[in-house]
Amino acid sequence: MAHVMSQNTHNITDQEWQVRYDLAACYRLFVKFGWTDSIFTHLSARVPGQPEQYLINPYGLLFPEIKASNLIKVDFDGNVIDGEIPYNDAGHEIHSAVLKARPEVNAVLHSHTRAGIAVSCMQEGLLPLSQQSGEIIDLVAYHEYGYADAENPEECERLGADMAPGKWLMIMFNHGLLSAGRSIAEAFYLLYTLENACKVQVDVMASGAKMKTADPAVLDLLGQFSRPEGDRVLPQAQMLWEAECRLLERNDPSYLE
Repeated sequence: MAHVMSQNTHNITDQEWQVRYDLAACYRLFVKFGWTDSIFTHLSARVPGQPEQYLINPYGLLFPEIKASNLIKVDFDGNVIDGEIPYNDAGHEIHSAVLKARPEVNAVLHSHTRAGIAVSCMQEGLLPLSQQSGEIIDLVAYHEYGYADAENPEECERLGADMAPGKWLMIMFNHGLLSAGRSIAEAFYLLYTLENACKVQVDVMASGAKMKTADPAVLDLLGQFSRPEGDRVLPQAQMLWEAECRLLERNDPSYLE
């Protein structure tokens, strides 16, 4: 299968190229942290200056193959603006649903990790067991399982409604995890924190030990640390992002192509 894309690079602004670089970097970071599910998950970012268009991976490419230049540009109606390899239909429905419902969101990440799916199969959802869960537990929305595709617009509307204002993470029951952010850096940081919280929860529950949850007053303080507010991206998210991108660029800068 040839992975040659026909890109209208003369129509891509400097701002869009930067978002493409960041989104391609995020795909490579999914590889680093073991969050990929072969070709079956997807990450998106809104196109700067085009609020009803977004970038997403070409369906069929592995995440190590994703580059800034081969990301697909799609509008909310599902029309491909730029790119030749098709996108994942379910991915389009999930990402466009959140981007439509939350105009302040510029990036949406979706994962099928083992720990994330395990917690998504637990009726109680995320528990206040660790510092990581305490930081983000108030940001988590829940969504009952349903298959999102073009033949099921009600599911997409329900998904957008469940990702209500003030919620930046979602546990999709029996499915996986989702994060949103004002930037790719912020969405990555929030998913990183939720994924770690899920891993800890699975380990604690598997141990059979009696669980100890955190004091609610302490959780409230922790929650203030990672609650997206105002116009500024979470500073720790930006710091983490810059550190990870430095390492990516040093080890394999091919995502910048």
